[in-house]
Amino acid sequence: QVQLVESGGGLVQAGGSLRLSCAASGRAFASNAMGWFRQAPEKEREFVAGITWNGGNTDYADSVKGRFTISRDNAKNAVYLQMNSLKPEDTAVYFCAAGKREFRAPAPRSAGGYSYWGQGTQVTVSS
Repeated sequence: QVQLVESGGGLVQAGGSLRLSCAASGRAFASNAMGWFRQAPEKEREFVAGITWNGGNTDYADSVKGRFTISRDNAKNAVYLQMNSLKPEDTAVYFCAAGKREFRAPAPRSAGGYSYWGQGTQVTVSS
């Protein structure tokens, strides 16, 4: 059974930092792009960041560029999202996802490009 489990969410003041982790089990994703998405209340799920299978290419939504960093450790079957200079508008449930196709570059920005999803972790940024 394939599982993606996010952790690291929580409550933080504006300007603070959090590091999200996503641990995969059930199969290896070393050949797949990985992504982070988020969904705020009453809003659509949106792309946050993506990383190619070997970490050689990363992509970010304009709203987080320069503040968030995605990384991965294929030996641990894990992907991370370092979030700095957090803003209240970053408040959302954050989801990690594993790409459908192997060796795809760049990582897809559409949710349809991902086949496995975690349950999400809540990030709340207070002003």
